[in-house]
Amino acid sequence: MDIGGLHLTYGTVAIFAVAVFLLAGVYSFVKQGLKIAALLLLVLAGFAVAGGVMWS
Repeated sequence: MDIGGLHLTYGTVAIFAVAVFLLAGVYSFVKQGLKIAALLLLVLAGFAVAGGVMWS
């Protein structure tokens, strides 16, 4: 599937969905006051986004 000049596959869409899920966890951890856990999840979400971009 081509969107905006990018060729997206089911794998890249799944990786971006994982990144969105991790960002929701970041919001939840920040709301609970767990800043170290939120930072760790933010790094993992960044890796997921980077992996999705590199895979496409």
